[in-house]
Amino acid sequence: MKKGDKRILRLIKIQIVLLLILIAAVTFYYVSGYAEQISGLKSEANSIVRKSTTGTFRQIETSEVYDINGEIISVLKGEKDVYYITYDEIPDDAVKALVSIEDKKFFEHNGIDYKGILRALISLIRDKEITQGGSTITQQLARTMFLSSEKTWQRKVEEIYIASELEKKYSKEQILEFYLNNVYFANGYYGLEAAAKGYFSKDVSELDLSQICFLLAIPNSPTYYDPVMNHENTISRRNLILQAMKNDKVITDGEYETAVNENIELSRPDKVKNNYVETYVYYCATRALMEVKGFEFKTVFADDEEEEQYNRAYEEAYNEANKGLFTAGYRIYTSINMDMQQQLQDAIDTNLQEFTEVNDEGIYALQSAGVCIDNATGMVNAIVGGRSQEITGYTLNRAFQSFRQPGSSIKPLIVYTPAIELGYTPDTIVIDEKQEDGPENATGTYDGEITLREAVAASKNTIAWQLYSEITPNVGIKYLLDLGFSHIEDDDYGMAACLGGLTIGVSPLEMAKGYATICNDGYTRNPSCVMRITDSKGNDIYEYIPEEIEVYEENAARTMTDMLQSVLSDGTARGVDLGDMPAAGKTGTTNSNRDGWFVGYTKYYTTSIWVGYDQPKKVPGLTGSSYPASIWQDFMNRVHEGLIPAEFKKPIEYIGTQEQQEDPEELIEDKESVEEPEEVPEESVEAPEENQETYQVITQTFDGTEIPEGSIPENATDVQITTTTEPVVEE
Repeated sequence: MKKGDKRILRLIKIQIVLLLILIAAVTFYYVSGYAEQISGLKSEANSIVRKSTTGTFRQIETSEVYDINGEIISVLKGEKDVYYITYDEIPDDAVKALVSIEDKKFFEHNGIDYKGILRALISLIRDKEITQGGSTITQQLARTMFLSSEKTWQRKVEEIYIASELEKKYSKEQILEFYLNNVYFANGYYGLEAAAKGYFSKDVSELDLSQICFLLAIPNSPTYYDPVMNHENTISRRNLILQAMKNDKVITDGEYETAVNENIELSRPDKVKNNYVETYVYYCATRALMEVKGFEFKTVFADDEEEEQYNRAYEEAYNEANKGLFTAGYRIYTSINMDMQQQLQDAIDTNLQEFTEVNDEGIYALQSAGVCIDNATGMVNAIVGGRSQEITGYTLNRAFQSFRQPGSSIKPLIVYTPAIELGYTPDTIVIDEKQEDGPENATGTYDGEITLREAVAASKNTIAWQLYSEITPNVGIKYLLDLGFSHIEDDDYGMAACLGGLTIGVSPLEMAKGYATICNDGYTRNPSCVMRITDSKGNDIYEYIPEEIEVYEENAARTMTDMLQSVLSDGTARGVDLGDMPAAGKTGTTNSNRDGWFVGYTKYYTTSIWVGYDQPKKVPGLTGSSYPASIWQDFMNRVHEGLIPAEFKKPIEYIGTQEQQEDPEELIEDKESVEEPEEVPEESVEAPEENQETYQVITQTFDGTEIPEGSIPENATDVQITTTTEPVVEE
């Protein structure tokens, strides 16, 4: 056979193979049911677009937020209706920038970027999920208006069909108009005009090239490119957009240089206040909606790759849920008590009023944040993220968005309660002395033999260090992870953590949660302020059901509470009290007086207070027992007015074999009258065999329930006492 004939035969074989593959693919397409699914998706897409009108792209429903008393806190209304602009009102630079960065072939294709789809399919095969983009502006409009952002092939197919139908029904100019009026620009702003007014207090027609590109950077990822919270990220993408425009030759080199070097300063309207309630409510409501859709929250990861994947998934889910707050007509019912909120704000403002220094943005330099949790429910009643002042800018909510080193206030969570679980008691003798490579006490003095109660009250660094060495950092940090602390780093697994030396730190919300856990007999609950969410018709969408997770043993938690009461009566917070209301708490001060903390609780409420500069620096006179304790005492006295003093649950007693017994006070609760017990003679005990070690077990039974020795209630009847002798079992 000639060489040319062989080539022809090989070509025929290849064509036959390709034909067989095509036949197999088509057969699989129909037999597997994909054909039916895709046909259904196409029909649904046709119906969606057919029913749409230009008014479809202006629809919006208002959501409302209510406080614990059912009063409206805020109205969440996206502003795309109010600030809708037509195509001829959209700046040319905005169109050029959008097309350059998002869809270079926009004016040429029919709504579909087939190369982009191919990239998405390849990523689906490789990664088992769609990790590549490739969506045209029309596809993004289809997803924004009619679909979710879930990464499934069904959603992608329907998106393609909707985009194709939109291109048939509407002009390119209309599609751009719809897109730029509906895309989300973070912080409740829908559409380019709303974003221009929200971030610059200007009409979009008044913005220059750099400002327009800055705004168009946001929709790619409204959380990551949030210009308020992540300004530098927004700048980076602005520069990327300008570079794309320069490469596409829609702007000159000179225009590029001018725009890329422009300093962007936000100028937000007067109506944007430091409303810490709203920012926290929106955060909690967004996460509640994420939970409804099945998102699983995590704070512990096997490796960096798992954490990165989680963060990407979190950001996408958060963005989608957050957008719905402003358009879906939700009714959000919260645990926020606006009276308590104002009392906490007033306590912070009053106690720091002598500090009048402001930063470059006109915001008070010395700041404070506080969180109050209702111990009965585990929910947040008040949350203040900073001092109040009349400004036009925005101050972040430091109560849950800022993380600082906690100083000694971390000790009960990471050292002392775990140590009690190991067998330490308030009366255990410990040695307060300087150790090689160990820390100094804040006072510079050492007291030798003292009780653990005294060590806690005086906040002895030496004792915390010794106990933490015994507990080990791995075990200690595990308690913080179990509490759900969100910023634990690899470098935190060292001895410095026991004194509050954490890489990133903790938030006031996390500290309040930790101490509320101790108050709640060692069971932690995830704090939130959203109790229920309904749609505009009153149908339940979400209801908060607290899940209690045991972090500390019950007896350890109660014993820790007992010891923390000594901090207020005899320790670093001596003089900080709530009158007749029993209270427990702990101070915390970081190196060079950069941060001051006071976290404490009663049976009713747990409150965490932080004071410091946003950019850490020394604050003369700042300790946990100074301004933070004063704010705490001021606020807690107000919210406890009229409440009956409530004692904490007592630590559980241990006898004999250290078996846990019931609290005798709880056993006799609600008994109207009891009589004096009859004298019961001790039973005789036979002598033990020679050389056999023995011990005595005494069991007292009252009303059918065992109680500890020596705990017979006055006037009790039906008391039985049995005494037995058993051999000691050596392990």
